[in-house]
Amino acid sequence: MRNALRIALTGVVAAATMLVCGTARATPAGPGVTARVISQKTAGGTDYVLREITIPPGQATGWHYHDGPLYGFVKQGTLSHFDSTCAQDGRYRAGDALREPAGPGNVHIGRNLGDTPLVLDVLYVLPHGAPFSEDAPNPGCPFQ
Repeated sequence: MRNALRIALTGVVAAATMLVCGTARATPAGPGVTARVISQKTAGGTDYVLREITIPPGQATGWHYHDGPLYGFVKQGTLSHFDSTCAQDGRYRAGDALREPAGPGNVHIGRNLGDTPLVLDVLYVLPHGAPFSEDAPNPGCPFQ
C-alpha cells in the first residue's frame, strides 16, 4: 500500500509540474555573462538600479522580459537585440542608447555577435522588489 501511495504521489507531482511549468524551458544567459550593481535607490514604490553588464563574444542574455522599463547605454562592443518574432529589432554600438519596454509581451534576447566583450550600463526602473528580469522560453528562434 505504501509503495502504491508513493507511486501515485510521484505521478501527481510530475503531472502538476508539467501543468505549471509546461514543456518549454527558460533560456539561461550564456557562460561568462556577468553583472554588477553600480547604484541602487528606491523611491515611491519604484526601484532604480544601475548595473554594468558584460557579455563575452558569442554569448547572450537568454530570453527574458522586464517588469518595468529598462534604459541602456553601450560602453563597449555591439549589442544585437532580437524580439520574439526572431527579428533583429536593434543593433547598438558603443555610444548608443536603447530602451526596452516592460511586460511579458516584450520578450527579447541580447546577443554579442562581435569578437570583443560587450559592456552595457543599464538603468532598471522596476516595481519595488521585482527581479531584474523574468526568464522566458525561446519563442522558437533557431538561435539562443
